[in-house]
Amino acid sequence: LYMLQTRNGKRTGPAAVRIAVDMVEEGLISKKEAVQRVAPNQLDQLLHPVLDPATRKGLQKIALGLPASPGAAVGRAAFSSEDAVELAVKGPVVLIRKETTPDDIHGMDVSKGILTAVGGLTSHAAVVARGMGRPCVVGASSVAVDEANKQATIVFEGTKLTLKEGEWISLDGTLGEVYLGQCKTNEPDPKSPDFATFMKWADEFRGKFGVRANADIPRDAKQARAFGAEGIGLCRTEHMFFAEDRIPHMQAMILARDEKARKKALQKLLPMQRKDFAGLFESMDGFPVVIRTLDPPLHEFLPKRENLMVDIARLPNASAKEKKEMSATYNVPVPELRKYLPDLLHRVEELHEFNPMLGHRGCRLGITYPEVTEMQARAIFEAAAHVAKKGINVIPEVMIPLVGNVKELENQKALVLKVADEVLGEAGMRDLKYHVGTMIEIPRAAMTADEVAREAEFFSFGTNDLTQTTMGLSRDDYTKFSRQYEDLKIFKADPFAVLDQEGVGKVIEMAVKLGRKTRPDLEVGICGEHGGEPSSVEFCYRIGMNYVSCSPYRVPIARLAAAQAAIADEGKAELQRTA
Repeated sequence: LYMLQTRNGKRTGPAAVRIAVDMVEEGLISKKEAVQRVAPNQLDQLLHPVLDPATRKGLQKIALGLPASPGAAVGRAAFSSEDAVELAVKGPVVLIRKETTPDDIHGMDVSKGILTAVGGLTSHAAVVARGMGRPCVVGASSVAVDEANKQATIVFEGTKLTLKEGEWISLDGTLGEVYLGQCKTNEPDPKSPDFATFMKWADEFRGKFGVRANADIPRDAKQARAFGAEGIGLCRTEHMFFAEDRIPHMQAMILARDEKARKKALQKLLPMQRKDFAGLFESMDGFPVVIRTLDPPLHEFLPKRENLMVDIARLPNASAKEKKEMSATYNVPVPELRKYLPDLLHRVEELHEFNPMLGHRGCRLGITYPEVTEMQARAIFEAAAHVAKKGINVIPEVMIPLVGNVKELENQKALVLKVADEVLGEAGMRDLKYHVGTMIEIPRAAMTADEVAREAEFFSFGTNDLTQTTMGLSRDDYTKFSRQYEDLKIFKADPFAVLDQEGVGKVIEMAVKLGRKTRPDLEVGICGEHGGEPSSVEFCYRIGMNYVSCSPYRVPIARLAAAQAAIADEGKAELQRTA
């Protein structure tokens, strides 16, 4: 018998899982072998819809970008969040933007998919879309968005076309492809018995290595639990402030000129944050919830300078209808617009920074405005006490971001402990256990991790920013030269998608060793986007982390990747024993 040629048989993710389960049940392979036979990323096809291959062939490909969030989305084009909300009432919508900002949350929420002309795999659109489970393509540079005229000019592979609002487009977030027209989709079946059986086997081999989810609202937390998350590894509290009923109070706090006025505005936000945190604690009964205090710079909560200047210029000659629209936009009565808009512009200019990513944000905000940290801590512990009284097991973990010096953590931790003591004392719940830790995202924090661990009960590596600060690389600008770098093998892969183990990985490993030298029981995890990428999960397992945290829809992938890492580690140990 001679083998003349062999070929890998192509199969879908659902087929791979079905075959693995069938072969175990027929006694052909073991559970361990079955877990090793499915590539983690194949599970995406069990969690997200896919474009129907037959229908796709008849459609014109009009753009190619980065596959930021997997799955298929088909809908009518909308070029602003406001238009997306209006169109979504009539049918499915795909939101198309040059780039998204926190102001676009309401438009993203109603859209079936998101397409941006710029941005990388850790841009705002990519991160939020993954958290929502929405298909997303970013960095589609051939798309020039004209929001004012509600259209986009697209030049792709020698063809130029104009895409207008309301026209159908189809996105493939798994491949980063965009098609003109309405493609059929094949829906997933995440509740299939085979999938549940397979993931149960994966968890048996994963052992104590945890998989948590990044979730900001109770809806996301419930979805994460359904996918097997064992807690929340990152709750970004700033996302809670962008809701329509909250942003005015946040802006009032920013515009306040003294502590008294700031506290008045924060007092209105307190019950809203408390309600959100209570929902997260209830969803994660018995599992830890890591809540990060306010991280982004304050200017992100204010309108863009250019838009303000246009509105100030328009106001004197604006019609009654236009003034009413401005009043709704800025949430102030029409007679107050003349004074309010210049004041707002002045504050926006005051808050302008040349490099906001390394500017007045994270723990630096909490140190400058301690009342913000105090309000958030109060909301956390009031929610924890309230939920615990219902008999629910609550495990709050407060995370201070952007710490580079242990004294910064000392300052913020003291505020948190003071508020916790007051709130839990008043509630008669001083025995409620909680932890205070930090996010390691600055190289100095990693290099002085032995000092930081004196105050931090846990480390969580924010690998999005740690990659930026270690490599001197902007995640939003990298896409402009990424193709050349990866083609020339300067980088093996996009470092914002796949952890740079030789560089950033060494910084992380050093921090883990230094931290545990000071505090042997230090809990260590990762909450950047790398937490759901298989090779990065394997690295985290290998260096002794306790858990990874990723977007809810990446949780099954991380569970399988961790199981495969554990099996590989067991195999290496067995080889060493028999050598």
